Amino acid sequence: MEAIVYNKNGKEAGKVSLNDKVFGVNWNADLVHQVATAMMSNQRAGTAHTKDRSEVSGTGKKPWKQKGTGRARHGSKRSPIWVGGGVAHGPRSDKDYSKKLTKKMKAKALVVVLSQKLRNGKVLFVDSLAQDAIKTKLAAETLKSLSGVSGFERLAGSPKKVAHIALVESNETARKSYNNISYVDMDEVRNLNVLDILNHEYLVIENPESSLKVLEAKLA
Repeated sequence: MEAIVYNKNGKEAGKVSLNDKVFGVNWNADLVHQVATAMMSNQRAGTAHTKDRSEVSGTGKKPWKQKGTGRARHGSKRSPIWVGGGVAHGPRSDKDYSKKLTKKMKAKALVVVLSQKLRNGKVLFVDSLAQDAIKTKLAAETLKSLSGVSGFERLAGSPKKVAHIALVESNETARKSYNNISYVDMDEVRNLNVLDILNHEYLVIENPESSLKVLEAKLA
């Protein structure tokens, strides 16, 4: 399997051979759903916290006597049905939302979504995104040029994040240049995960020959 590699001007610069074990895997919705939901659960901070009736401040005295007042029976002002009382079944900071994921599951889900993204024509291979200087203007011009590639028109601009850019290695100049562009995210290809791919319409991979070696080593 081969794919076209483009330069920063949106012109064809060559081709790259793709490993079928990375980009030729059949779709598995159940696995992808399981891994994606588990990853989102593991990202939850779990800081939301409410006080129950034993934790809210207030007296423990019975509001009024049990009988003879004509009012409903109550035993405490800290009851959940009272204003200012404790919360029943509210979120607690001691709750653990984490879910266990094996390395094999994460690796298999990653190649599944990579293969599906490629089949949908949403993976763009670019030979280099290096810049001589930290300039957002140059980064925006590169994205505008790449938007000329068929199927990637929204790289020219979008109200929401549409692209995840995977760099072959850390590049401070490129990262700072693209950091002010709201509709793209950028990270190293070694950190690529299922959510990065699912949460963006496009996946842009820099220096595909080297990047694919990093991916294959990660998935081995």
